[in-house]
Amino acid sequence: MAFINYITQIQLDFGSLKLLPQECERSGIRKPMIVTDAGVRDAGLLDRARAALGALPYAVFDQTPSNPTEAAVRAAAQVYLAQGCDGLIAVGGGSSIDLAKGVAIAATHEGALTSYATIEGGSLKITARVAPLIAVPTTAGTGSEVARGAILIVDDGRKLGFHSWHLVPRTAICDPELTLCLPPFLTAATGMDAIAHCMETFMAPAVNPPADGIGLDGLERGWAHVERATRDGQDRDARWNMMSASIQGALAFQKGLGCVHSLSHSLGGVNPRLHHGTLNAMFLPAVLRFNAGTDSMRRDRRLTRMAHAMGIGACDEQGTEIAAALVAMNARLGLPAGLAAMGVTPDLFERVIDGAMADHCHLTNPRIATREDYRQMLEASM
Repeated sequence: MAFINYITQIQLDFGSLKLLPQECERSGIRKPMIVTDAGVRDAGLLDRARAALGALPYAVFDQTPSNPTEAAVRAAAQVYLAQGCDGLIAVGGGSSIDLAKGVAIAATHEGALTSYATIEGGSLKITARVAPLIAVPTTAGTGSEVARGAILIVDDGRKLGFHSWHLVPRTAICDPELTLCLPPFLTAATGMDAIAHCMETFMAPAVNPPADGIGLDGLERGWAHVERATRDGQDRDARWNMMSASIQGALAFQKGLGCVHSLSHSLGGVNPRLHHGTLNAMFLPAVLRFNAGTDSMRRDRRLTRMAHAMGIGACDEQGTEIAAALVAMNARLGLPAGLAAMGVTPDLFERVIDGAMADHCHLTNPRIATREDYRQMLEASM
């Protein structure tokens, strides 16, 4: 049986940040805590959110790490409770939004955060008591602003997913204006994150035709505009389309992701300094080739349809042309040539494979990977 649920209210346009007060009122938030990070603060975007709130009282937690941790969730939840907040505004990339989702759980539910992780059977323990959340993305990549999940590094070092429909932000305020100052490398890395979401969810075997259509259109937008946005950060049309591609990838990935994210989540847990979107870009060519020959890919002409969205003419059944186009795009965007250029060494492989096999995305890939399959994907991505 197909389960299809679309999903939350989205405000997408230049200048939509000014809608923050009305969205707080609509969500019943009288004193929000803004969750952000030092980079967003230093870029002046936190001040813009504060100004948009006007007279509404608020607290601030601006210590989100680049890969959000259980310890940071605890610290932010303490501020939330001590300041008497009744809702959250996440201003930043996926890290800040995911941290805010962790706070939404921790500030309103008893027990260790790990007990609410998806692979620990915790999804059903997350209830409607979660703190209401408004998400304001400042990057165009993760799509966490419209997603039901968060990825957090828990105290034992694992990078785990937390998933519940209760975690979906009440509103996503998607103002491309906030991405105009994003540096070229982060524009490229987050842009490829959005493209990876659109492609991997389109390859996932679950039945969800609306998700397929949304993901395919998101791929077309992302592929056509990521270079423009990276080359000229002030290109407003490119920034708008990249924000849309990011939203679309996450609207679609309720259908499931796969081995790209199993590997990225695991390696990101082993080395939290590695950027998630960049890892997705590194793994996508190898995983696409691994998936290419499956029955669902052939039956639904998925390679041909992705190639068309990417403006690629012919495409063989091994996905050769698409994989080559991904490698070439990564190079044009100035991303690393492979995992080795990011400092990854083969001695990490066994730990990464352990995590990938246990990841919540492992079983939603169109072809279930073995340990040896993952090892080959890692080697091919070096």
